[in-house]
Amino acid sequence: MIRAFLLSLRQLTDPPVLRVFVKSMAVTLLVFALLGIGTWWGTQAALAAWLGWDADGVAAAFALFVTVLALWLLFRAVAIAVVGVFADEVVEAVEARHYPDALKTARPVPLARSLAMGLRSAGRVVLVNLLMLPLYIALLVTGIGTAAAFFIVNGWLLGRDLGDMVAARHMDAAAMRGWRATTKGGRFALGLANTGLFVVPVLNIAAPVLGAAMATHYFHGARATSMLDKGRA
Repeated sequence: MIRAFLLSLRQLTDPPVLRVFVKSMAVTLLVFALLGIGTWWGTQAALAAWLGWDADGVAAAFALFVTVLALWLLFRAVAIAVVGVFADEVVEAVEARHYPDALKTARPVPLARSLAMGLRSAGRVVLVNLLMLPLYIALLVTGIGTAAAFFIVNGWLLGRDLGDMVAARHMDAAAMRGWRATTKGGRFALGLANTGLFVVPVLNIAAPVLGAAMATHYFHGARATSMLDKGRA
């Protein structure tokens, strides 16, 4: 996993990967900007209707608070959903540089499928973490329990979703189910590593793109190991 991270970090400035990073960040920030504008407009309209007076200052302050809170709570889910749309470009760039033979047989993931996978990923992250919220709160008294539970839950979620971004280029649905069943431990480690990136300042901005690149290295590394083991058997 360390090798996958270092290789991904070195490729972050490659033009195709850099383009995805810029596009994904622009769309992610646009989503939160629209949220802030919508909150400001809605708050202003509600106060005007209820109290009958203009409240630009109050609405702006509340919109800023909501946007900052949303960035803190939802950045990871939104960023993963957005980068999921462009993930195929990252995977293709990594394969072109490191796995050219695999690239020859890869099938580009249609935009509609990429969008659906990204939205499902974001939905799972939000829903599962909301369901786990009571446990996170209860574990605060342990000191490290909340952080441990957060990493375990999100490592599992991200490991599945990042792996699927790559596997979808090389496997049909049945093969992907079999691949998931035999790579649970490795994908969990991949998810833990990417969850860690999301809590590191500066790196957390690039975490979704780095995660897609790391998943590519993991997928092809695990596949090569599996084929080698079958050959020995």
